[in-house]
Amino acid sequence: MRYIFCLIQDPSRFEAMTPDQQAAGYESYMAYTRALQDAGVYVGADRLRPAAESTQVRVDANGKTTVLDGPYVESKEQLGGYFMVDVDNLDEAIKWAARCPGASHGTVEVRPIWESPVRA
Repeated sequence: MRYIFCLIQDPSRFEAMTPDQQAAGYESYMAYTRALQDAGVYVGADRLRPAAESTQVRVDANGKTTVLDGPYVESKEQLGGYFMVDVDNLDEAIKWAARCPGASHGTVEVRPIWESPVRA
C-alpha cells in the first residue's frame, strides 16, 4: 500500500540555521532516502519551493477561475515536501515516518493513497 509522508515544518527554523547546520540537515535527508531505497519501499520524494512562491487556483460554482499568488494560510508551519513509500501496512509506514528527519523538527503526516484502478 502506498503512503505519502507530508513534511510540515516552520521554514524560519531552517533559515535560522548556519550553512553547516543546513548541510548536515540535508545529509540526514539523503541518508534517510538511501535507507528507504535500500529497503525497497521508496517511491518518490521532493522538497517544495517556499509557500511564498505558490499559486492557488479555484473555480467557483459558475465556472469562474480565480488565481491567487502567495501563501494564504495563516500558519507558521507549511508543507515543505513529501516522501512516498510503498509498504505492507500503516504500522510499517509509521515506523518509517518516525525515522524521517522531519519528525524531529516538525510533523510528518502519514496519509494513505487511494489506489486507482488505472495507474499511469
